[in-house]
Amino acid sequence: MLYREAGQFKTSYAADQQIFPIRQDRVGILIILAIAFFAVPMLFSEYWLKAILIPFLIFSLAALGLNILTGYAGQLSLGSAAFMAVGAFASYNFMLRVDGMPILLAFIGGGLAAAAVGIAFGLPSLRIKGFYLAVATLAAQFFIVWLLTKVGWFSNYSSSGVITAQDMEILGYRFVTPEAKYLLVLAIVVVLALLAKNMVRSSVGRAWMAVRDMDVAAEVIGIRIMHTKLLAFAVSSFYCGVAGALYAFAYIGTVEPEGFSLDLSFKILFMIIIGGVGSISGAFLGAAFIVLLPIALDVIVQQWLAGVLPPSVSSNLQLIVFGGLIIFFLIVEPHGLARLWQIGKEKLRLWPFPH
Repeated sequence: MLYREAGQFKTSYAADQQIFPIRQDRVGILIILAIAFFAVPMLFSEYWLKAILIPFLIFSLAALGLNILTGYAGQLSLGSAAFMAVGAFASYNFMLRVDGMPILLAFIGGGLAAAAVGIAFGLPSLRIKGFYLAVATLAAQFFIVWLLTKVGWFSNYSSSGVITAQDMEILGYRFVTPEAKYLLVLAIVVVLALLAKNMVRSSVGRAWMAVRDMDVAAEVIGIRIMHTKLLAFAVSSFYCGVAGALYAFAYIGTVEPEGFSLDLSFKILFMIIIGGVGSISGAFLGAAFIVLLPIALDVIVQQWLAGVLPPSVSSNLQLIVFGGLIIFFLIVEPHGLARLWQIGKEKLRLWPFPH
């Protein structure tokens, strides 16, 4: 009875086209944002902010970028971590080589650099698709990591290839504490998530979905295939680049090219598979699942299953559970956790009536 639309009337096109047309959704989002911005920094410990919530937000942003490309535009990619590396190293070099560069402009510059690289490696999508395109983006993963390792200019000629991110400062305020870093990352992620939500509801998003469903039919009705696919690669890589910059500046602090390995690309891909392909909320649900599940498994193994399972099984329990869950979602619910949440909301809109 609490989640019903009775009495909620739309009297304008703007009201009918708003992001959250149901009043309960708008109130729920405002409550979640209020808790995230005000309650979480005061109630959660430094460990939760630094080791769990900040990486959760960063991986949510990276998964959001991949979801735009794979979920909405239908272009499979295995190079998300490489585009994150481009964003991280580009932001570092902007701060290093441009005097007085604002940190937010450095993040945007890192995202734009990643977008340019994404367009270059997205060109094969004009001729190939599916697993062949995945192999092309896999080449980007290996090539970018190799380039950042071999060319010393990107790491300021560091002998180990490791870069140390500069301090984040905006209008004289330095983001040093975990609470400050968390709030900065949260604000950036919220803004980019709202932009993505509006983007997929616009003509650009409809063009992406048309190309995803049937590119030949999309071209027949006048959609420019080259422009649409390359725009999807650019926007997706921009989001991954900003996520990589935040990964270096707000989370790790000291990064190397090998830190953006193929394992990280697969991790981001697992996030959108489990969370829900083609869903904005699915990126956040999948990231929360992937970040929190290892912690829960460690607690279960250490407290309940210690001495019960062989060491060879307990050490690989995370991989076993991840693989089993991916198979489960692909078979039972291909649209992931976001679809389960949507089904739950549809049930609530009818409850307690049967129709």
